[in-house]
Amino acid sequence: MREQKRRFFDVDPGLPTPTVIGADSVLVGDIRGTGQFIVYGEVHGDGEIAGSLNLAVSGVWNGYIRAERAIVAGKVTGGLTVQGKLQIGHTAVIRGKVSAGMIAIAKGAIIDGDLEVTSEAPLQEFEEKRGE
Repeated sequence: MREQKRRFFDVDPGLPTPTVIGADSVLVGDIRGTGQFIVYGEVHGDGEIAGSLNLAVSGVWNGYIRAERAIVAGKVTGGLTVQGKLQIGHTAVIRGKVSAGMIAIAKGAIIDGDLEVTSEAPLQEFEEKRGE
């Protein structure tokens, strides 16, 4: 039986209702929490997420982010540390250090800073084949 592929921004099954920051929202201050965070708007502050972060194409994060897992399609200024897997979409722009256990990066993504894989896993490159 084939495993169904997850879409880039599917909600993690088995997790509680996600925290969503809407496209027209601007949040100023640090964020700390557990579970899934989906950001379509703008955040000015650091993030400590015990769970997953999905930063949409329209999402902007100014500050340093720490998360267990992350998918980035928007803009990050400040850096990012992910314990597990980090997926970077072709529309992503990251300015600052990026560190993760595993990194998959789409052709077209921009990273202006150091890139570090903290496990033995190789850096994976892919071509985005689905629309935003």
